[in-house]
Amino acid sequence: MSDRIRLAFETVTKRFDHPRNGGLIVAIQGVDIRIADGERVALIGPSGCGKSTLLNLASGLDFPSEGRVRVDGVEVSGPNRQVAFMLQKDLLLPWRSILENVCFGQEIRGMSRAERRDKALAQLNRFRIADFAEAYPHQLSGGMRQRAALARTMMMDPDVLLLDEPFSALDAQTKLVLQADLARTLTESRKTSFLITHDLDEAVTLSDRVLVMSKRPGRIVREIIVDLPHRDEPLQRRRLPETARYTGELMNLLDIGHAELV
Repeated sequence: MSDRIRLAFETVTKRFDHPRNGGLIVAIQGVDIRIADGERVALIGPSGCGKSTLLNLASGLDFPSEGRVRVDGVEVSGPNRQVAFMLQKDLLLPWRSILENVCFGQEIRGMSRAERRDKALAQLNRFRIADFAEAYPHQLSGGMRQRAALARTMMMDPDVLLLDEPFSALDAQTKLVLQADLARTLTESRKTSFLITHDLDEAVTLSDRVLVMSKRPGRIVREIIVDLPHRDEPLQRRRLPETARYTGELMNLLDIGHAELV
């Protein structure tokens, strides 16, 4: 990691119109976050606290009511090439092969067919799904589809990777394998990541810091530095006795009786 700030939320507040009472809902309030180049940060909090709202703001899909969001010091004014977004749903296009799905973003950007094919095959090899390059999404399991979605995301070569519960729909064994793939890929590519998850073990094993949000309006109420070895090996981290201390602390913070979260 370096001291360079890749993603910054500067006193960000977001309000939404409330269609039933004609008023406003404050989703997040006064959020300040700085994420350095190469850093991995996880975000947890109660349902409805504004976690996904933060990712939408970071990706340029929405804009703050107050404050600023910056990527590499430049205020976010819309979607940009430096940021890629991966969701729980793979959103693969069913009429395109896996290879064509992975190529899609760079096809839109105008990369030549030969170059994007070579790059896409390299990504499919990285995520161990190259044997299914010509298959279609409906022919793949959920875990394989998420591998393809990861390959498509990394194909865009983003500086910042936004992850909104990307593994929550997978079975436990597949989730562990894909977490390991993600950690390895982030290291090899030296990417910055911002992960939303409800899985406390996932938050600890895949991050350098865990941020805890309050209930709506969401605020950052805790920052926990994950001082554990095996940064690039989440399976090894899970086996460490110290990991349970971190997850226990997070569990206590998310307890419904905790004053700052309710």
